[in-house]
Amino acid sequence: MTEHIKKKLRDELTTLEYELAHDIPRELKKAVAMGDLSENAEYHMAKQRQEYLKARIRQLGKRLADLSLINMSNIPKDKVGLGSTVKIYDSTKDEEIEYKLVTSEEADVASGRISTTSPIGRALLNKKVGDSVVVVSPNGNRELEVLKLSTIHDEVDDQPEAKAQ
Repeated sequence: MTEHIKKKLRDELTTLEYELAHDIPRELKKAVAMGDLSENAEYHMAKQRQEYLKARIRQLGKRLADLSLINMSNIPKDKVGLGSTVKIYDSTKDEEIEYKLVTSEEADVASGRISTTSPIGRALLNKKVGDSVVVVSPNGNRELEVLKLSTIHDEVDDQPEAKAQ
């Protein structure tokens, strides 16, 4: 699961590093050749892009380091954690909802994939079937009850069977 995200981040990192090392110096050289740098829009845009690239590269490096610290054996087998699929009952809306807890890069609320750092994701972490939580949101408090839980370990165990069919 995290390997796919790491590859995506490494690909972006490679692209940005190439742009920083090759494209930006070329743009800066071209802009400097135009003359007066104080009123040179191309030069200022290239410098802004250069600063953005440096910041984004630092950000991606930190995120890759954070992802490398994820240890699958530390993810609980009987509680909600990263990779868990959780069916909950939202008593505020009187409906059942299913969420999959994912990293922030994979989050897509429309498809039921919420980040472990989202308010609902944080509230559900380390909960078991039957546990209730109150989620504080801008729209008011929501009371959720965990009805069904499938952890990442359950899904990994099910994969060999699916491949055999």
